[in-house]
Amino acid sequence: MSLAHAVLRIDHQHAEIVEFDAERAARHDFGPHSHYTRQHHSDVRAEHEFFGMVCDALGAYPQVVVTGPHTGLSAFRHYVKKHRPHLEKQLTGWEVVDHPSEAQLVAFARQYLSSHERMATPAV
Repeated sequence: MSLAHAVLRIDHQHAEIVEFDAERAARHDFGPHSHYTRQHHSDVRAEHEFFGMVCDALGAYPQVVVTGPHTGLSAFRHYVKKHRPHLEKQLTGWEVVDHPSEAQLVAFARQYLSSHERMATPAV
């Protein structure tokens, strides 16, 4: 069941996607990808695999607000621009947010998307 919108909270090791519509919300958690290798920069490889897994999950949503701590957002945004540029149009907002509850995330995303839609709609 895919709902109309989603909000993503991400850092370097954890992500949660909360999909929602006017009445419902459903949460999906993603933990770190623990693919250990002895290769140089294996931590970067693991982060890229983790970010890739999150991006794959975001493909189902037409609009996603991305939230999280500054460093997590920055790393994820860089990954998207470099490796998944086709997702950029779906990611409608990037906001630094600390550790909100699921209800706070949904309320923030609803408010953000509501004001974003009002700004995008031309005045008559």
